[in-house]
Amino acid sequence: MQGDGSRYNSSKLEKILGVDVVSRRWILRGAARTAPLILLVGCTSSYYKAMKTFGKEKRDILVSRVKDSKKEQQQAKEQIKTTMESFQGLTGFQGGALEKNYKKLNGEYEKAADSAEKLHNRIDSIDQVSGDLFKEWQKEIDGMDNKKLKAQSATMLRQSRLSEASYIKAMRQTETRMTPVITAFRDQVTFLKHNLNARAIGSLKSTSAKMSTDVDVLMISLDSSMAQADTLIASLNTEE
Repeated sequence: MQGDGSRYNSSKLEKILGVDVVSRRWILRGAARTAPLILLVGCTSSYYKAMKTFGKEKRDILVSRVKDSKKEQQQAKEQIKTTMESFQGLTGFQGGALEKNYKKLNGEYEKAADSAEKLHNRIDSIDQVSGDLFKEWQKEIDGMDNKKLKAQSATMLRQSRLSEASYIKAMRQTETRMTPVITAFRDQVTFLKHNLNARAIGSLKSTSAKMSTDVDVLMISLDSSMAQADTLIASLNTEE
């Protein structure tokens, strides 16, 4: 099947074989947290083989995941900013529908936490497919006879490895900076749940400045890792 139909079936196949579950794993909690990764490992070979029938090589899969991660980072950035704004708005509470404002903050926090979970699994999925791609790439280079072409391919592989390593490092740094921000939001929301009154809200004002600083640093980190995504895509010589 060709054209739009092929793309549709390819996307559907990703969902059946578990790749799309990476972007939906935040629905699951507790013991189910590691299930998507187990699923990915268990069906990786079958997935690659099936995707190849739709013209999707490991390189294409990697680029697709990196592009998705960039979108998810942008969404996480916007959601965390919104959550921080809701928190700051509540700490400046002057009266009115207190419980309504708290529920709004709690909802924003849950969305931010979901974004953090999605980002974590996306990093793992990118690291997996890039490792598989580079192993295949090296094996193919080893089988080449033309020394000039072999050297050129080895150079491209080395550049892509370096770009992938920089990207994963940037993503891990972003994840590390995101964790305390999400934890701080969780603690504040839980405290407000237990002490839903104006005095309790007033006591949180002193933590607002520190949280705001952490969020600002996280925003910079997200911008940096998104830029690294573009560098990695370019190193793979894949059309945008």
